[in-house]
Amino acid sequence: MDLDYSQEDQQFRKRVHDWLAENVPDEALPNDSQGARDYEVAWQRTLYENGWAGISWPTEYGGCGLSLVEQIIWHEEYARAGAPGVGCNFVGLNHGGPTLIACASEEQKAFHLPRILRGESVWCQGFSEPDAGSDLANLKCRAEVMGDHLLVTGQKIWTSYGNVADYQELLVRTDPDAAKHGGITWLICDMRSPGIEIRSIPTMVGESDFCEVFYENVRIPIENVVGEINDGWRVAMSTLGFERGTAFIAQQMRLSEVVEALAELARDTPGADGRPAIEDSEIAGKLATLRAEVAALRSMTYVSISRAMRSPVPGPEGSMTKLFFSELGQRAYQLSLEVLGTGKVERAPLSGHWGGGTDWLRGYLGSFAATIGGGTSEIMRNIIGDRVLGLPRDRR
Repeated sequence: MDLDYSQEDQQFRKRVHDWLAENVPDEALPNDSQGARDYEVAWQRTLYENGWAGISWPTEYGGCGLSLVEQIIWHEEYARAGAPGVGCNFVGLNHGGPTLIACASEEQKAFHLPRILRGESVWCQGFSEPDAGSDLANLKCRAEVMGDHLLVTGQKIWTSYGNVADYQELLVRTDPDAAKHGGITWLICDMRSPGIEIRSIPTMVGESDFCEVFYENVRIPIENVVGEINDGWRVAMSTLGFERGTAFIAQQMRLSEVVEALAELARDTPGADGRPAIEDSEIAGKLATLRAEVAALRSMTYVSISRAMRSPVPGPEGSMTKLFFSELGQRAYQLSLEVLGTGKVERAPLSGHWGGGTDWLRGYLGSFAATIGGGTSEIMRNIIGDRVLGLPRDRR
C-alpha cells in the first residue's frame, strides 16, 4: 500500500483539520450516564449533519465511504484535535452496525443503520455471561422459538452502556442439544422490551456504564434474527472481528497523542532531585520506547485499515493489534504515575475527551479494562497462536 500523500490528500487533511478546529466542543463530557449519552449523541448528530458520520461505512448505507488514506488522515486529525470519544455510540458504529452491513437483511439495514449514523439509536452488546466470558460459546441465556417471536430468559454481564442503550446485539442459545458452537442465534433486542432488568456495575474509575442485564420471558420478534436461527456463532465471529480488528482505530491513533502529552508532562514535572523528570535516564528511556512502540502500533493500524478495505469482515490478525494496543496503553499510563510521583496525580490534567479521561489517574485506572474488554490478553494470545500462527493446540 502507498502511504505517500498526494496533493488531494493534503487538501483533504486541511479540510478535516479546519472543520474539527471550528466544531470540536469546548464543554467537558458530563460525569453522569444520561448526560454523557446526550453529549455523545449530540456530537454524533453534528458529525452526521456535516457529512462526517460513518467514515468507513459504504455510501449506500449512509456512510462516507472514505478511501484508506482518507480514513487514516481523518483519524490522525481527529486525535490531534482532541475530539470527543465515540462513547455510547461505540457498539453501534464500530461493530454492531458493521455486522448488520455484513450479515443483516435489507429491511434490518434500512431501519437500523440510518438511526445509528444519526445518533438516534444507541446500541450495547449482550454477549458475555457470568460463566461465558472468555469462553463465549459456553453461553446459557436461552431463547425458545414461539411462532413469530422468541422468548428469552437468562443473564448478561459487562454490558457497556446497557443503562442508556436503545438496542442490543444479543447472543442466545436456541438449541441446547446442538454442539457447543452451534445452536446460537444473534438477535436485535429492543432494550425497552418488558421483562428486561438492568443493573449498573460501578467501576473503580467512578463510572457506571458497565451493566448486568436480566431477561425474564422477553419477547423478541423473529424478524429480529440476524442471519439464521442457530447460525449466530458465524455472525458473532463477524462482530468480534470488527471489535478486535477495526473498532479501536481512533483510540489507537489517539494513543500517540497521549504519549506526546506524557513527554510534555515529563518536561514540566520535577523529579526527586529537582530536575525535570525527563532528565532521569530511566524515564527518558521508557519514553523513547513508548514512542517507538506507538510507531509500531501505527504501522499495525495502517495494515488493519488496508486489510479491512479488501475484506468485508476483519480476520483474526486484528487480535494482534488489539493485544499490543491494550498493553501499550497500560504501560503509558503506568509511566505517567512514575513521572508524577506520589500525591501529585490528581492535579495533572490530561486534555481531550479520549476514553472520558480528565486526568492521568483516571486514565491509568481506566486502562486496566483494556486487557479484559473485547477478549482478554490471554484469549488474544490463544487466537494469535491458533488462527494466525497455526500453532498446535494445548492437548489439555
